[in-house]
Amino acid sequence: MKSPSLQIGNQTFNWGSRTYVMGILNVTPDSFSGDGLLIAPSRASETSKDEARGEGGNAALQQAKEFLVNGADILDVGGESTRPGSQPVSATEEMERVIPVIEGIVSEFPEALISIDTYKAQVAEEAFKAGAHILNDVWGLRADPELASVVAKYNAPVILMHNRSNPASVEVRAQLGNAYIGSEYQNLIEDVKHELLVSVELAKKAGIEESHIILDPGVGFGKTREHNLELINRLDEIRALGYPVLLGPSRKSFIGFTLDLPPDQRLEGTAATIAIGIARGADIIRVHDVKEMARVAKMTDAIVRS
Repeated sequence: MKSPSLQIGNQTFNWGSRTYVMGILNVTPDSFSGDGLLIAPSRASETSKDEARGEGGNAALQQAKEFLVNGADILDVGGESTRPGSQPVSATEEMERVIPVIEGIVSEFPEALISIDTYKAQVAEEAFKAGAHILNDVWGLRADPELASVVAKYNAPVILMHNRSNPASVEVRAQLGNAYIGSEYQNLIEDVKHELLVSVELAKKAGIEESHIILDPGVGFGKTREHNLELINRLDEIRALGYPVLLGPSRKSFIGFTLDLPPDQRLEGTAATIAIGIARGADIIRVHDVKEMARVAKMTDAIVRS
């Protein structure tokens, strides 16, 4: 491993000692999993937009409290849906969604660790100024050429995710959600590893410390159901690159397609992917159902890390 531990805020992450839990705070109106905390306003007026943001912020703080009580180590705040087929939002709109939530968490829960889920340098900069500690970038520093330097400036850890998403290859199935069907790989694991290491080089060239790099194989992003299942089962090969690994399978469509279930009925399927993922080397799990998955992680740790 490149580094056996990482200090973030007041918390030390000792990689390999246990699994860390990241709770998802979607400050959006269109999350694939139905847990978006931003209520879409019924009118187009600025007043209704402000009301929706206020309600979303209050809901986010309540969820943050519940996550922390139930074992979350990190709160992941995102203001743009990354579900297949979702529409991008401007940096301004994204900041209007996430910055008040980050400021609220910092005020209410000053010891909490916050990651900002964005691929935009402007959003990341303002999030770090507001009190965020970690960048979670679904495009692995490849979407915005200014982003890596922002991370380096704030000496922040970064989660680099593999992503081959293509809006032209999205399949929509009623009740099950969207999925990518046109992704092609010469060799799934080798291709994912290679492209992750490209992101690692971007980070290092910008001055980001190697010990601050965490990898995410990007389950659900530009991958078919079969790709996702194989990726989880072979996660140890990603872990062998020497960096801590985050796994984010929570409620995703490959679980729905496997079990023929909608997002709100994927708890057990998620639990199975989390348990196998931890057994294959995951260091952090990114989940919607923090209480239940923290228990799954604790039990799995007792078996595989004893």
